[in-house]
Amino acid sequence: MPGKKRNPFKLKFFLGIDPTVITKLELKGIKYSDQMLAAGRTTSQRSALAMETGIPESAILELVKLSDLARLPGVKGIRARLYYNAGIDSVENMAGWEPEALRKVTTAYVEQSGFEGLPPLPKEVSSTIANAKGLPKILEF
Repeated sequence: MPGKKRNPFKLKFFLGIDPTVITKLELKGIKYSDQMLAAGRTTSQRSALAMETGIPESAILELVKLSDLARLPGVKGIRARLYYNAGIDSVENMAGWEPEALRKVTTAYVEQSGFEGLPPLPKEVSSTIANAKGLPKILEF
């Protein structure tokens, strides 16, 4: 549905994020993925945020990348973490994958790592990649 506003995703619901990082960001007024993207789109913004909060730049970059993936319909806490951990760390990166290759990579990651989530089904990877191709690139590295 064009123009449909999606509910913001709370950063604390991404798997594997240190709660102290979430608390420090909340003190800066950053609680949601859209706020994280606005605060950390560029390298200089991420560096400044790291200095202001005492959060390592690597942790900020990780949250920015997870937030970028969460822009995709159906990709939230568990799915964003699966893609990120499997090496698909941004919408731009996602857009470059072929569906069967993405399915194989995520399935292999789940099987080898013991990740507590299910790999995406073929229809899901196809729609996720198509959605990624339709979203603008917003991160700068």
